[in-house]
Amino acid sequence: MAPDSNKRKRPNILVTGTPGTGKTTTSSALAEASQLRHINIGDLVREKNLHEGWDDDLQCHVINEDKVCNELEDVMEEGGNIVDYHGCDFFPERWLDLVVVLQTDNTVLYDRLSKRGYEGAKLSNNIECEIFQVLLEEAKESYPEDILIALKSDNIEDITRNVATITEWIRSWPPTS
Repeated sequence: MAPDSNKRKRPNILVTGTPGTGKTTTSSALAEASQLRHINIGDLVREKNLHEGWDDDLQCHVINEDKVCNELEDVMEEGGNIVDYHGCDFFPERWLDLVVVLQTDNTVLYDRLSKRGYEGAKLSNNIECEIFQVLLEEAKESYPEDILIALKSDNIEDITRNVATITEWIRSWPPTS
């Protein structure tokens, strides 16, 4: 349990994983099931201009992590948030009560990303990221083991099961010990 979580009435959850693993789909369904607020960091960065510009090679904004954290500080202290982002190591540990790393079979992920129009370096970098479990390792290095779970996210059945698992965790929060 995060050190400041006893001040919050509702938990904060980070849903992370390689692009294409189902973070936004899972986070949206989880927000609907739990009545927690879904914060899509990619959307927030675009809406609030929390970036340093555009990376032509990777075809994405280069986010300013300090600006993102400053923007989120009050809402995270309040609690009741599902943060959806493909990175995790810059979010302060004190903000988070659960860190969920979604993982997807490489063949499924390749198909999902190709359908999104990913190609070249952007496609290969993301597939390699999943193969080498970069996001899982990043989460393990950044957060305590007792708040971290890795969940398979290959299909709608997995997503449904994951939402049910996390919703049950929310119902039992905060832990009694």
